[in-house]
Amino acid sequence: MTTTGLPESLIATLPGDHYTDPEIFRLEQEHIFESMWFCAARSSELSKPGAFRTVDVGRESVLLTRSRDGSVRAFFNVCRHRGAKLCTQESGEVKRAFQCPYHAWTYDLNGKLVAAPNLTKMPDVGRTEYGLASVAVREWLGYVWVCLAENPPSFEQSVIAEVVARLGDAESIERYDVESLEVGRRIVYDVKANWKLIIENFMECYHCATIHPELTEVLPEFADGFAAQYYVGHGAEFGSDVQGFTVDGSEGLDRIPTVSEEQDRRYYAITVRPQVFINLVPDHVILHRMFPVAVDRTIVECDWLYLKGVVASGRDVSRSVELFDRVNRQDFDACERCQPAMSSRLYAKGGVLVPSEHHIGEFHDWVQDRLGTRSNLAER
Repeated sequence: MTTTGLPESLIATLPGDHYTDPEIFRLEQEHIFESMWFCAARSSELSKPGAFRTVDVGRESVLLTRSRDGSVRAFFNVCRHRGAKLCTQESGEVKRAFQCPYHAWTYDLNGKLVAAPNLTKMPDVGRTEYGLASVAVREWLGYVWVCLAENPPSFEQSVIAEVVARLGDAESIERYDVESLEVGRRIVYDVKANWKLIIENFMECYHCATIHPELTEVLPEFADGFAAQYYVGHGAEFGSDVQGFTVDGSEGLDRIPTVSEEQDRRYYAITVRPQVFINLVPDHVILHRMFPVAVDRTIVECDWLYLKGVVASGRDVSRSVELFDRVNRQDFDACERCQPAMSSRLYAKGGVLVPSEHHIGEFHDWVQDRLGTRSNLAER
């Protein structure tokens, strides 16, 4: 027996209150989502100067836009005058500037205060000093990543390091040329479950034989219960009679030409903490971004990315979309079945992880370390 009273083959999960307690969720917002690099939007959504999108990162609203020099800028979506929400639309385009709908303070695409009623008569209101508050921003894989921290962690040593830890090197994902792909389909899911339940589900395949019949037909090894993420560098191989990563195993679309022979006919899954899943197959990439909005509710934006020619020609992508859309719905349904039980007295001390799920224990340790709760749990 271990110090937890469990046999060596079992690891304790987080307690139930880590999935239901609003105070724990507040700590996660502060110490995880508002402190780490957060994947906010597809770069193509900011296709030209003045295009914008607003996203919620933790408890903050962030305004993303593209400036005149072509770079992406990110700001707290808060007017510096009286704190009104500057931009109330989820997305759109402005010609030259953002104007607060309350008192008409106006900011250019670089965040500088350029106009306000009687501004010339108010010498103490500095154009730069009272400009929008900037947020650290980075583009990678064709997505805009932001970090609200005053001193952001190294992007290379955090985000890219997660991919390297899973695949063994950064070159393996670069071969998919993700930044050059285009969105062929986007589906937004409203999941009534805590964000950690979704990550835990994605990280393991112990459930695959039970709830994913279509996926295990395409990837037979998943029926054995070990997810691709259990092994560094491993990609699950397509079944011998499977032609493509589609709902019926039929032929897929145009293969990404830079994908290596070793990566062909294989599926790779990557978790980039705290809120991104990347799925790589030879002809497309599926990328999930989670937006935790409450302790028991998570919005998931899922993009299916294909070669430009596939999207431009209007090719039918429905069979490849349907496969992972079914997987998503099966997974999210399972998470929603778990969420109510997190409040049960039976689950107050949590459950257990079997050997094929032991790597989830590292995720739990990481959460506790970010929140500073690990020592408290050890005393329970």
